Formats: sequence, C-alpha cells, structure tokens
Amino acid sequence: MSYTVGRSTEVAQPGSEKPGEKLSLGVAARLSRYLQVLTQARKMGKETISSQELADYTHVNSTQIRRDLSGFGKFGKRGVGYNVESLVSQIRKILRTSGQHNIALFGAGHLGTAIATSDIFADHGFRVVAVFDVDRDKVGSKIGPLTVRHNSALRDVVEDEEIVVAVLAVPSPAAQILADELAEAGVKIIFNYSDALLQVPPEVTVHTSSPAVDLLYALYFYLT
Repeated sequence: MSYTVGRSTEVAQPGSEKPGEKLSLGVAARLSRYLQVLTQARKMGKETISSQELADYTHVNSTQIRRDLSGFGKFGKRGVGYNVESLVSQIRKILRTSGQHNIALFGAGHLGTAIATSDIFADHGFRVVAVFDVDRDKVGSKIGPLTVRHNSALRDVVEDEEIVVAVLAVPSPAAQILADELAEAGVKIIFNYSDALLQVPPEVTVHTSSPAVDLLYALYFYLT
C-alpha cells in the first residue's frame, strides 16, 4: 500500500482510504499518536494491545480508533486486541515512514545533546547523522559517536548524507537564518524546538514543538 499525508482537513470515512490517496490531517495525526504508543508498548514487551488501552494513552475515543484502523484493513481480533508488532509495521507503511531517514541536528547545547543521545527519533526509524553548532568551543567535540561540525558545512553534509529532516535546538534569533539555509540546501522538513515563527517556502514543512502547548493540551483534558 502507498499512502501520502496531505493537507486536506476532511476526515476520511472508514474504509474510504485507497492506495495512493492522501490522508487527511486528522487521520495522519491520530495514526502518528497510535504509532508512538505502540512503539513504546513494544519496547515494554507487550505483544497485544486493545483499542481501549490505545484510547487511554492517546485520549482518542476507542470507537474512533477502531474506525481509523478498519479503514486500512482488519488488524485486530475481538477479545484479543491488536498485535503490537504487526500494527507498528502496518501504520509505518500507511504513513510511509518505513525504512531509515537521516536527520541533521542544529544546536549542541543541553537540549541538542539530550536529543542526539536519546532514542526519541531512533525508535521511529530516524537517525541523527550530523550535529552542528556555531560555537567554536563545541565544534570538534563529541556527542556520542558524532563530531560536532560548524554550520558552514551544512550544504555539503545535507547532500552527502541525503538529509531531508533538520531539527533546530537553537536560540530563536538563529532559527530563521538556519531555516533559510536549510530550505536552499533542499531540506524538506524542519522540526523546530525554538519559539520562532519560521517563514519557509511552500514545499518545506515546519513542525514547532512547544512544551507549553503540550501542557495546555493536558490541562484541557484535566479541566474537561
């Protein structure tokens, strides 16, 4: 099966998805959340998981979960639940995230080091292959097996390592300059940990990660 994630805001109806069709943003977002929980469940040694368990961890109604998954085939068994390993594989195929994807990380400070040395991306098939910084005291130092490079090497590394994803763990004033350089170098996805509002060409996607927004989301469920 071959699916792509599009920008449509329409919610796909159960069973309506066909190979080659774009997923709505809602379906793609929920599948990504399911995948996150399933990946962690697999690391914990769980072999099966129920729709209710997925609902408890994702705050998505269990009926909606069953509808989302039934649109792509029959994955679970009544009374048994879903096979974790199989569902991880199938959702990755649907989201077209199977295989290995190389990441360039910008910022070798505390946040960048924590990202580079964690399994947060590796668990989902993303591999940090290069770390950059402009601080001459950090350039040449090691973060795990990687040597920190200067930002001036950006273009060559993006091409040599076939990088399509960049992670920005840099101060806000530096983020837009980097975003411009990355877009010109051919990077298509920027994961932004700064609070800068980045302006990029339409072919580049920016995702901004904000702990404050995540806390607001959690607070909403607490209050309601």
